[in-house]
Amino acid sequence: MAKGNHKRIRGNPRIHALLEHYQPIEGVVDEMVDASGNPRPVWKDFIEALDEVGPEKLAQRFARADQYLRDAGVYYRVYDKAGTNEREWPLAHVPLLIEDGEWQAISAGLIQRAELFEETIADIYGPNQLVEKGILPAGLIAASPEYLRPMVGIRPAEGHFLHFCAFELGRGPNGEWWVLGDRTQAPSGAGFALENRVATTRALSDIYGEMHVHRLAGFFRRFRDALIGMAREGDGRVAILTPGPLNETYYEHAYIARYLGIMLLEGEDLTVSDGRLMVRTVSGLTPISVLWRRLDAAFADPLELRPDSQIGTPGLVEAIRHGAVSTVNALGSGLMETRALLAFLPKISRALRGEELLLPSVATWWCGQATERAHVLANIERMVIGPALSTRLAFEDDEQTKLGSALTDGERAELVARIERDGGDFVGQEAVTLSTTPVYVDGWLEPRPASLRVYLARTPEGWTVMPGGFARVGLSLDPTAIAMQRGGQAADVWVVSERPVERETLLPQESDSFTRTRPGSLPSRAAENLTWLGRYIERSEDTVRILRAYHVRLAETSDPDMPLLADVRDYLEPFGIDVETAIPSALIGTLDSAVYSAGQIRDRFSPDGWLALKDLSKTIHQFATTVAPGDDATRAMTVILRKLAGFSGLLHENMYRFAGWRFLEIGRRLERGIQIARTLSRLTSANAPDGALDMMLEIGDSVMTHRRQYPVQTGRRTVIDLLALDPLNPRSILFQLERLKAEIGLLPALGGQGHMSPAAKAILQLNTQIAIKEPSDMTPKALDALATEIGSLYNSLAKAYFG
Repeated sequence: MAKGNHKRIRGNPRIHALLEHYQPIEGVVDEMVDASGNPRPVWKDFIEALDEVGPEKLAQRFARADQYLRDAGVYYRVYDKAGTNEREWPLAHVPLLIEDGEWQAISAGLIQRAELFEETIADIYGPNQLVEKGILPAGLIAASPEYLRPMVGIRPAEGHFLHFCAFELGRGPNGEWWVLGDRTQAPSGAGFALENRVATTRALSDIYGEMHVHRLAGFFRRFRDALIGMAREGDGRVAILTPGPLNETYYEHAYIARYLGIMLLEGEDLTVSDGRLMVRTVSGLTPISVLWRRLDAAFADPLELRPDSQIGTPGLVEAIRHGAVSTVNALGSGLMETRALLAFLPKISRALRGEELLLPSVATWWCGQATERAHVLANIERMVIGPALSTRLAFEDDEQTKLGSALTDGERAELVARIERDGGDFVGQEAVTLSTTPVYVDGWLEPRPASLRVYLARTPEGWTVMPGGFARVGLSLDPTAIAMQRGGQAADVWVVSERPVERETLLPQESDSFTRTRPGSLPSRAAENLTWLGRYIERSEDTVRILRAYHVRLAETSDPDMPLLADVRDYLEPFGIDVETAIPSALIGTLDSAVYSAGQIRDRFSPDGWLALKDLSKTIHQFATTVAPGDDATRAMTVILRKLAGFSGLLHENMYRFAGWRFLEIGRRLERGIQIARTLSRLTSANAPDGALDMMLEIGDSVMTHRRQYPVQTGRRTVIDLLALDPLNPRSILFQLERLKAEIGLLPALGGQGHMSPAAKAILQLNTQIAIKEPSDMTPKALDALATEIGSLYNSLAKAYFG
């Protein structure tokens, strides 16, 4: 970042208060103020509106925006020396404003660039005339890890290599926009752009409403419709392919899938059968026609690409070769991100399109050519030197990229020697001085360097440009600190018109006809995670109920050695539950497992459900360090039970009653049946201590029901009748079996209509056996056997639906 003298803002005294400390940097273009220090026209009304709100209310508004992002669970994953961890989304609350006319010029330049890239990729993987004519060096292309030889000669099924692109822009010292880097592999950030917009408009809804800001929804609606249109076959589906929850932008993958109503898949969900790409679902194999991939192409197929990939799908390249599936973008298109190719784009544009680039790239020289290498070496002081085949931006690649002016004499001599020896491995680029945009810091606006990421999507009518995008803003004046992995912030981008703009949404027009479609097929992996989510939540609730009953009695007697408490400790010990700790680690682990299972299916999880689950997890982790055994633990368990009930209620009342909800319900009923059977066996045995039956009713949440149903003193037979054999008690074993019979019976039929699955047969048989039992038949041995039989139902389900 160039540094120099600062200057005061001039102009309207009405906005002087907010800008009193705003000091643009001499020689650096500022997005908000012009060279004279006056606010640009597009910013003037915005700043005046901010000033009217005042610092105190602005801080409150921005805090609400941050709270929204936390509640929505927006995060990104950071990789550092300490490992990987999730961080809250760092919103820069002040949007970057761009005038509509300027945006149209940017859009035209990027559409031209996208078309040029399409033609370039088609040539490289096709006739290869650019190499043949000497416009592109053959060695540079062949050396790139993004050049995928198995894709040579393959023409995409729908005719296009590129469908969704992003371009990183920066404003140069002359005030014009430059392209700093290209994103054609699997561009990220579009979902975060949506969340930036939602959060920013929540804070500045009145200002947003008064300004003519272009909406984002239309861009996504047109692209969604284009994807659906690409799925030509009647039985084909559209899916998003993600590397999985450990990817740094997984949240965005799940968000986009949920927002567009598209299936989110991992490589293990897919298989190639008879040359077609299929997804494993609970209804069997279902074809996929369009795959919007969000993982790097080299990892997509371990058979023909990277053999060490654990996240790809064997045979995917063969399916593409046969035209059975369209990928967005085509495998191998990441080649266009190669940093060295920036040096050749002007010549390529003239050769393929007969025109100059409307938006220039940052000046780049590939050192594999003698003249260019000499130029770089002669001007190394004002160059950024980096790896030629890198696909990262210069200011992101801080370990391998060197700023010539920052090198010591020894470092410079060593680098020069390397360039002279292995010139083809290096590029020199003009050192970028990014323009600055305002950020809100402690009640004032201050300038920070920023870059702009803009998204383009192909539709049947041609390329469409997202009217806005995603601005990366630094926390300091260091331009290398705008990268998210290095602590940068993200700002919304408002494209402001002088006239009212169309209020586009993802919804159809009132006049449009529609048909109600059945929900999409449920991937087997999602069904398995939903089942285990239900099980983990129910297991947590059962454990909490037992622990609360234990601590109630401990608080009353202060005698941990009383027979009933000792018996409960002995019962829980094999399950790893240590009651001497108020919040046992086993309970925390079970809830953590629930969060993990839910995290695997974020696209199928409502924001409210996720917020409730994370709040539950946060609560139990806090209690682990603050709660003592006895009365304190009793109150903590009651709080946890209420939050468990709230979470379960959200799922029960809000989830659509299709296969996903059904597997979640099956998991809950399986686990409740198992836990009630086990606990009944222990607390209703002949040698159970005094008070065991009353504790059993308490654990089974059936104390009041027992008093109403049985006008006699509590006895073993009445407790077993109520908690094992009563079909109307939602806590009884028979009730769980009835629910399991109903839900398993509604699962998709496998092996042909009219044939009962092994799980359906097993639950029907088990339900019938228990329905005719008497309380005297339910001995501890019989109850233990019943718990085992209920558990075996999961194995039958897993074999049929999760394999």
